[in-house]
Parts: sequence; structure tokens; C-alpha cells
Amino acid sequence: MKRYLPIIISLLVVLAVAFVVINKKNNQTTKHKTEEKFTIGNFNKQKSCARHPEFLKQLKVTQPITIDLSQQQFKGLAFLWGKNFSKVIHPKAWETYEHFSTYALDEVGNVYLAPMPFISIKPTTFNLQKNIYKLDSKTGKLDIWMNFDDVHPSASNPYGIISLVYDCDDQTLWVSAIDESDYREQKGVVYHVDVKTKKILQRVEGFDALTITLLRSEKGKFLLAGSARENALYAYGVENGVLSKKVNKLLELPSAQEHIRKIKVRGQNLLELQTIPFSYTLIAQTSANNRERNHYDAKWDSTSSTWSLTKQ
Repeated sequence: MKRYLPIIISLLVVLAVAFVVINKKNNQTTKHKTEEKFTIGNFNKQKSCARHPEFLKQLKVTQPITIDLSQQQFKGLAFLWGKNFSKVIHPKAWETYEHFSTYALDEVGNVYLAPMPFISIKPTTFNLQKNIYKLDSKTGKLDIWMNFDDVHPSASNPYGIISLVYDCDDQTLWVSAIDESDYREQKGVVYHVDVKTKKILQRVEGFDALTITLLRSEKGKFLLAGSARENALYAYGVENGVLSKKVNKLLELPSAQEHIRKIKVRGQNLLELQTIPFSYTLIAQTSANNRERNHYDAKWDSTSSTWSLTKQ
């Protein structure tokens, strides 16, 4: 037995060294996987199904046309058109529901609008934040389109429905709400709504999306979301009309005080981001002056797998 002892010891040493080497490699692989960044891949601007309302044709309104929700001159919404957008369509009835933050056009010209509290809280403020509004393409009538019973704005957080985007693929709306959130915890919700039936197809909780938009890339379809809590842009995967419950960070802005309020796909691997200061008080897009807003070009480099930000 003694004569075999050196052999046994040698084998044990070899096995111990092999174990250490294999374990080190496994740890390095795990670390590499953990540090690997989430990417959406290459993308480009795609043609939208959106159309302007039919009633504008009856009013002899011609291109270019833009929808103004800035509240700088007109309460509610207004259509600006003609050379230098010098002509205006703004019936007094469009001021009924006060202020709006974002809009989405569908393929027949209906306009869906998300509300926005503005400057001060009134007795009607909280109820107004629970709805999606619709401007009818044919009649130009503005009315409440859908009410959300589970949206509960309050004096500490007056925001409710905050952003929406129309999905041309299946005639649905993606909608974000941030009413339940506070400084300690984000309880925002992203809803997926069937436009024809007003049925909520999906409800994903746990992220405060100040703004949302859709993007299609080589890796699939994504819902991009600007965070109300961080100076960052995130992405949800969308597969077969279903939103992933995991949200992934894409990039961060230079200043912690900036929050992304608008996202536009401008071209190949290029996003335009508009930012504002945001807390859960009435510092909103509509009250932020031009000096408080910044615009960035966010460019994706597929070679280095990095985003670069250029201030406009």
C-alpha cells in the first residue's frame, strides 16, 4: 500500500488542479454572461400607418400639418398647418378636457390622446387623468374614449395615464400610467388595449414609463420606454402581441436630472430623445420652458455595441 501512496497523492493533486482550472473557467463564463449588455440590434425608420383626420380635408387644410399640444398658445390641442404652420384649427370645444401630453393617430385618422395635469390642481384634475381621449376622424368631435378604473391620481402624484402609442400591426394601443408611484417605489403600469373592443389584453406592472414608442429591429419588435424615475431609456420585447415582463436598460443620459419625454426613430440606428426635468409633482412637459428641455441624437453602433449621445 505504501508503494502506491505517491501515485495516489499525485492523482489527487492533478484532480485538485483540474477542479480549480475548470471552476475558474466557469466563473469567467458566468461573469461574461452577466456583464453582456442587452441590445435591440440594428433598426431603421419605418413607414407608419398613421393618417391625419378626414375632417381636415373638408376644411381645405393642406400639408404640412402638425398637432400642437404645447399649451403655449392653445389649451387642449390645435392643428397648425400651411407655410411655417401659420394657420390654425382650434375649436373652443377642444379645450373641454384641458391639457394633453401625447397623441397617436390610427390608419383612418382618429386621434387618441393622453392627459396631462398642468401648473395647478383643480377639483377635476384627478378624474381627467384616468381617461384616454379620442378626436373622431370624420366629425372632429373630442370625447372620453376609455376610462381606467384602476388609475388613481392623488395630490402627492397627480399623474395618471401619461403616454400612448398606436400599434399598426394589430390595431391596438400601448398605454402607460404612473399614478400609484412615489419617491420610494415605482408601481407604473403598461397596458395593451384592443381598440375595437376596448378590452385590456395585457397589464404589466413595476416600471414608470414617462413615454413609450414602438420600434422594429433585426432582433424583433420592442416597446421603448423613457423612465420617469431614472435618466435612462429602456426596452421591452414584444412577441406575438405580448409584452415581455422584463424591461432592459439601453442607455443613460449625461445628467441625473433629465428624463426622456419623447422618443422618435429618425433613421438608421438613430433615435431622437427629448428630455425634461421630472419629479412626481407638477413639473411637466407643458410647464418646462425651452431652456429646461434638451434634445439628443442617440446613435447605435453595431460594431462596438455602444450608444453615443450628441446634444442637438
